[in-house]
Amino acid sequence: MAWDIERTKRLLLEAATAEFCQFGLAGARVDRIAAAAGVNKERIYQYFGKKDLLFDTVIASQLSKVVDEVRVEGSGPEALADYAGRLFDHHHQDATLPRLLFWEGLERGDYVVNRPDRAANCRNKVDAVIRAMPGTSREDAADLMLTIIALCDAWPVLPELDGLMAGKGASRVERRRKAIVQTALLSARALATSAC
Repeated sequence: MAWDIERTKRLLLEAATAEFCQFGLAGARVDRIAAAAGVNKERIYQYFGKKDLLFDTVIASQLSKVVDEVRVEGSGPEALADYAGRLFDHHHQDATLPRLLFWEGLERGDYVVNRPDRAANCRNKVDAVIRAMPGTSREDAADLMLTIIALCDAWPVLPELDGLMAGKGASRVERRRKAIVQTALLSARALATSAC
């Protein structure tokens, strides 16, 4: 029976994603990743190289997934509020990317994997804000997008802080989503007014 390399890579990426989300780059263990994937740890080195490169692959994979799934649609401040709500929903259902990005920032500082592609992705996000709200400066569009992303990414990464401040009632997720959408809407309206 032939070895299914693509299946093995997929299993390793899934196991590595879970490991890095929980423990970060420094705390992740190659032995645990291999065991969770059900393969020999030498496969990790063969297919991905050292642990840092596996972490890079995991982040790149997760980033491309979210970029494809959540985009700014429509026009006006409402389009940015809608984007914030959909990004919040995505991260509430799957906290993988926010957790990985927080670990990356904590453990790597200024280094980001695949900087040219990520810079292009960031430019595209800023361009999407400008298309939705013509007349908005590039700097203001970038600040708005960063604010939305930071609000949505913080929710799954700081659950205890949220619980300490706001409690953990049954309606908490809905209330937090509403607050983020409202913040995005008000911020976008303020930008639209100043751009006129």
